[in-house]
Amino acid sequence: MKPNSGTLVINIMNGGKAEAYEGVYQCTARNERGAAISNNIVIRPSRSPLWTKEKLEPNHVREGDSLVLHCRPPVGLPPPIIFWMDNAFQRLPQSERVSQGLNGDLYFSNVQPEDTREDYICYARFNHTQTIQQKQPISVKVFSTKPVTERQPVLLTPTGSTSTKVELRGNVLLLECIAAGLPTPVIRWIKEGGELPANRTFFENFKKTLKITDVSEADSGNYKCIARNTLGSAHHVISVTVKAAPYWITAPRNLVLSPGEHGNLICRANGNPKPDISWLANGVPIAIAPEDPSRKVDGDTIIFSHVQERSSAVYQCNASNEYGYLLANAFVNVLAEPPRILTPANKLYQVIADSPALLDCAYFGSPKPEIEWFKGVKGSILRGNEYVFHENGTLEIPVAQKDSTGTYTCVARNELGKTQNEVQLEVKDPTMIIKQPEYKVIQRYGQVSFECIIKHDSTLSPTVIWLKDNDELPDDERFLVGKDNLTIMNVTDKDDGTYTCIVNTTLDSVSASAVLTVVAAPPTPAIIYARPNPPFDLELTGQLERSIELSWIPGDENNSPITSFVIEYEDGLHEPGVWHYQTEVPGTQTTVQLKLSPYVNYSFRVIAVNEIGRSQPSEPSEQYLTKSASPDENPSNVQGIGSEPDNLVITWESLKGFQSNGPGLQYKVSWRQKDVDDEWTSVIVANVSKYIVSGTPTFVPYEIKVQALNDLGYAPEPSVVIGHSGEDLPMVAPGNVQVFVINSTLAKVHWDPVPLKTVRGHLQGYKVYYWKVQSLSRRSRRHVEKKILTFRGNKTLGMLPGLEPYSSYKLNVRVVNGKGEGPASPDKLFRTPEGVPGSPSFLKITNPTLDSLTLEWGSPTHPNGVLTSYILKFQPINNTHELGPLVEIRIPANESSLILKNLNYSTRYKFYFNAQTSVGSGNQITEEAVTIMDEAMASRQVDIATQGWFIGLMCAVALLILILLIVCFIRRNKGGKYPVKEKEDAHADPEIQPMKEDDGTFGEYSDAEDHKPLKKGSRTPSDRTVKKEDSDDSLVDYGEGVNGQFNEDGSFIGQYSGKKEKEPAEGNESSEAPSPVNAMNSFV
Repeated sequence: MKPNSGTLVINIMNGGKAEAYEGVYQCTARNERGAAISNNIVIRPSRSPLWTKEKLEPNHVREGDSLVLHCRPPVGLPPPIIFWMDNAFQRLPQSERVSQGLNGDLYFSNVQPEDTREDYICYARFNHTQTIQQKQPISVKVFSTKPVTERQPVLLTPTGSTSTKVELRGNVLLLECIAAGLPTPVIRWIKEGGELPANRTFFENFKKTLKITDVSEADSGNYKCIARNTLGSAHHVISVTVKAAPYWITAPRNLVLSPGEHGNLICRANGNPKPDISWLANGVPIAIAPEDPSRKVDGDTIIFSHVQERSSAVYQCNASNEYGYLLANAFVNVLAEPPRILTPANKLYQVIADSPALLDCAYFGSPKPEIEWFKGVKGSILRGNEYVFHENGTLEIPVAQKDSTGTYTCVARNELGKTQNEVQLEVKDPTMIIKQPEYKVIQRYGQVSFECIIKHDSTLSPTVIWLKDNDELPDDERFLVGKDNLTIMNVTDKDDGTYTCIVNTTLDSVSASAVLTVVAAPPTPAIIYARPNPPFDLELTGQLERSIELSWIPGDENNSPITSFVIEYEDGLHEPGVWHYQTEVPGTQTTVQLKLSPYVNYSFRVIAVNEIGRSQPSEPSEQYLTKSASPDENPSNVQGIGSEPDNLVITWESLKGFQSNGPGLQYKVSWRQKDVDDEWTSVIVANVSKYIVSGTPTFVPYEIKVQALNDLGYAPEPSVVIGHSGEDLPMVAPGNVQVFVINSTLAKVHWDPVPLKTVRGHLQGYKVYYWKVQSLSRRSRRHVEKKILTFRGNKTLGMLPGLEPYSSYKLNVRVVNGKGEGPASPDKLFRTPEGVPGSPSFLKITNPTLDSLTLEWGSPTHPNGVLTSYILKFQPINNTHELGPLVEIRIPANESSLILKNLNYSTRYKFYFNAQTSVGSGNQITEEAVTIMDEAMASRQVDIATQGWFIGLMCAVALLILILLIVCFIRRNKGGKYPVKEKEDAHADPEIQPMKEDDGTFGEYSDAEDHKPLKKGSRTPSDRTVKKEDSDDSLVDYGEGVNGQFNEDGSFIGQYSGKKEKEPAEGNESSEAPSPVNAMNSFV
């Protein structure tokens, strides 16, 4: 045994036989508090026995008959892996016609002449001992007979019409049916009286094997396989019974109790058959363990009452049936400890305003202390929705404000004492950029400045960093960084870009950006700057296999010195017409030594560059073809990712034409399973960048390499990359899903991660599906779509925001890999507590009288709990919109209307109305209404309007105006027929005096009414119509609301009416009768 450890080391490397250590081991750990024991550990030596000698006769088979080649491998520990190969160590091809059974035998549904061979060899691989045993080769000779007789299907395995199969819960169920027949039968599977389980059913070995993963008792039943060809069918029924080794329903958990407390240890397990439960105390059966009066065993529960410190012990629960057993240790620790707070005293927390603040209060004690928080020295206990109290004692202020600053006290108390601790919270003002840098356009060689003026909390020390294009500023003395600005001197084209000001403090960070555009300065008239002329006279010298020398003569600089030359090349063999960048040299250099690649037909050209830009390319040089060679490099970006659960897709980026170094470019693709003693499997392909390996296990790592080769040889040995075969859907659902409701709109969900081996792919995260089942306040069900939250990675908890208060919800959790989602966990039901209600759905005020108003309302659409009452507040409003005293009334929750009495007449009131639950008040709605005026005042106005003298006066005035209008129209029509009128129209006598606009006097003629000059000196139109906008004597001037219109004969068709001003009603204010004074004014 290792020192200071419970690990037992058995080393047989220096001698000794493994068989000597075969047996069952169990570990016991003991101290003064008790003894814990481990599960039984069985040690058995691995065995890989040799194949028994046997004489194998050749198999002579008629074409079309079935054949079974038996393997019968030696019994090993663990069992060997069986496969069939030939003398060349190549796996024998398998298909719907020829396949290997679960027992290792090779089945031929019908033999064909090409099946004749003498090297059918069965191999048994014992992985644990890393050995492979080989059976003697089996010879098969197929003789042909014409014609070949077709036969209907007959099952080779299993035999008979029915069979049975027992499998354990959680295991993989494998059912096999292999049939003979010609044509080759096709296998189909069904479950009698049910459906094959979705997401857990897989077909293997050309559908001859039915595979169901993670079986449960519900998978018991009759499974039928049907073999069918064109001549008929055969079937076999397998009766499957799913038994179960014990599995936990509730495993015992450690108990921490205080002296005198009560508690239970619960050990519940299930299985098929149902397991027996037995208890041990400190590794000894509880029946013979020392007695403890505080302990009572009741089946699967131990009940503790009035425990004492001597009651501490380790208890073991054993649940067993014929298929296995479970053993769990649970420590009952009777502990008496006063509270202790582990968070350092006067710890300082600093946060930015409007962000969350978390104040820690880590504690310990037995019994478990209760935690309370106070603010200030003599502050009251903190409660309400503005705080979140976590189980670990942490106080969360979701939105901290400046007034949240102060001292917070955490108090922990239990029956043995009380302790407290103070922490400090400082809420700082956020850092802001109050003047941001602005977009600038600057001429070359000018000076530019960007401002970045900030405002920050006086207790924080900000640092300002400037970036150019998200990178550090160039190391250049032209860039001057001041306190509030960045200045760039002697700007050049390279300074063009985006400049960002970043302000950092210890608590927050802000940034702002602006773009600088550099333009050319106006040129001096005497000097013209331009791009250089292209180089010329290109010459190739010193030709070698991998290099050549290129020289040229520069063109004219055009008043701007050449800064560099860019050399480009064309590969006329692989990419004619496409030019590629080769290299760049300084502007003072006119010769360059160029490196070349094999098997490329090179042409070169040169481009000159100055500060203005690039020249046109030079004329191409003469061509130079390099010799072929083996590839220098291998394909890049080699990857192995499966597209299906049983394949591996190997991809790579092919070499470009000039990288091939010669003709006949191909790729050698090699792979082998990682961490398995396998040889490399290789294929050679051409003109592709992908190869698919079929028949792989699901999601296992593979070593992969891709090597280039051509007619002259191989590239260097490639590096090995790791890929994975295809993913499959996860097998199991997350367990132990728990929901912790934090407040009425927020809950936290926790789950246990699934074992990585059941993910069967790259773990991407977990999805939480949740949906509202019912509102507890309305008792109405409605269909609500499920909401989904995704938590990336191997997280085991998440928050569910935006829940509706006082509602029932359900949720489940699923694991996600690259293939998709696994099965859902059992639905978990939880409820949210009450919250404050929403505003009432409406408030309507009706039936106004002198001193009362009737209020009607609707209950809130979202009550968010049980309504306890309604709160009505109202106050009068005078003519200057000043508010009077506020009156408050509490109304029972079951009321929907109220009559307010003893109000003032002709008075406007403003009402505020909201609902309440036990949590608090909801949002209020407001409305205004007016009581009607005094009845005496109203009656006086009505009496005036109904007086006879008033009615007579109105009729007389209307009649007089009507007569005047008729006379005017008659005179107008007569005046149009006078000869003098025609003469006037023809000669337009300028001595005619128009009517004066200021006093309305007329000219000389008696028919002047028909010839009034129009405004702005215009005459009446020849169609004898009078336009409203042109006539000074418009009928609109005679009364409000009159539309002056005429027929073609000049007759008046308008109808006189007094214009009635209709003011919009406010609230439920009653309309008043028209005033007689207003009616008279409308005629003036």
